[in-house]
Amino acid sequence: MSILHCAAAGAQTGNIEQNFAASLTTLPPENLAISGAFYVPVYSSVSMSQGKLRADFSVTLSVHNASETRPLVLKRIAYFDTSGKMVESYLKSPVALKPFATVEVFIAANDLRGGTGANFVVDWAATGEIAEPAVEALMFGSVGAGHYAFISQGRPIKVIKN
Repeated sequence: MSILHCAAAGAQTGNIEQNFAASLTTLPPENLAISGAFYVPVYSSVSMSQGKLRADFSVTLSVHNASETRPLVLKRIAYFDTSGKMVESYLKSPVALKPFATVEVFIAANDLRGGTGANFVVDWAATGEIAEPAVEALMFGSVGAGHYAFISQGRPIKVIKN
């Protein structure tokens, strides 16, 4: 599984459609009867020592289709900064994720656009009842000689059954 790598802050070397082509399938022709959204807090920078020291972390957002039988349609993957301003949108148009497949978005540690209160919003949909997707972020970084990794789980913020 490849990761979207950033050569420099904010510069993507690919997109989800290219980097995760094996994880994607055609959009279902049926009506999308269920939709929802996840909010995922991430920590690309963490203030330490009363704000005098900052640790910067890389972020890998993973979106997993937890359904064994249905495709999961991803309608939006958006990255927001501490003030709530959208920094970047990672989908040009909706994509369908195969059953049990995963896509990822990578934010490099030197990409400080998100700040200490960064977050993602992931909008999804499906043609019928589906296992709720698993959406989480892995942060990784170094402070001095220590290496740290931690996970932030996405929180459902809406589910709509049409």
